Amino acid sequence: MMHLDAGAGALDYFPCRYGASKALFRGPARDLSRAYVAVLGGSASFGKYVARPYPALLEQALGLPVANLAAQNAGPDLYLSDPGALKIAAGAAVAVVQVTGVEGVSNPFYTVHARRNDRFLAATPDLRALYPQVDFTEIHFTRHLLTVLRRTDPQRFAKLLTVLQQTWVARMQALLARLPGRCVLVWLSDAPPPTRADEPGEGFGPWLVDSRMLAALQGRFTRLVEVVASPAALAEGATGMHFPETEMQQARALPGAAVHAEAADRLVPEVALLVGMEKGATLR
Repeated sequence: MMHLDAGAGALDYFPCRYGASKALFRGPARDLSRAYVAVLGGSASFGKYVARPYPALLEQALGLPVANLAAQNAGPDLYLSDPGALKIAAGAAVAVVQVTGVEGVSNPFYTVHARRNDRFLAATPDLRALYPQVDFTEIHFTRHLLTVLRRTDPQRFAKLLTVLQQTWVARMQALLARLPGRCVLVWLSDAPPPTRADEPGEGFGPWLVDSRMLAALQGRFTRLVEVVASPAALAEGATGMHFPETEMQQARALPGAAVHAEAADRLVPEVALLVGMEKGATLR
């Protein structure tokens, strides 16, 4: 197990590795010698700034180890490029997979970092040809990239978005195919899935993912659980979150402790049913 200095006002996430994976996940590491649940996803499921994120609450309610394999700024590319992490996820009794945004997958227009999927590495010749007027040298993050491209030329962005969304669906299908037969897909957001996602949202939900794309994944998962934060949970804001003063803006862009509690309430009966427990399981 590895320990990193979290800094003043921040949580210690007890970073750990599982098996042969090179990625750092939230710890402490769980004992996986018996039946366990695996959670895959990005910063929201990792529980950045939250002492007891929904995977920990799920573990408490189920009485089973829950390996939090979510990673900060991760998407499906992290797992598909990491056989060690996939092996751990595939060995779970149930896999819980957070829906993450389209911006974090490598595609015909740009590549992302293998583990930090929010990092923009390089534009492909196709993207340079589509946007010859854009200087990519000062762009380092995928959300910044898409914001710049949409502002520069909305019509060209629409063409790019179609390819990004198709790539995301294919990548999610590939990931779900590698997971156990019992799989829960989680939509964690401040709004329900839109009918059509044409522009980035402002909340903490997955960027540019819509109900059509989720429908294209049908048959790859056992349950789809939509966790849409209630007004009361959203009003709690950063209450119960732990972060340095300098990271206030980042904290407000992520689900807080109250949203994590609601996510756990929704997920417990679904996951419990799949692992053969009493359907009406509740948080202790």
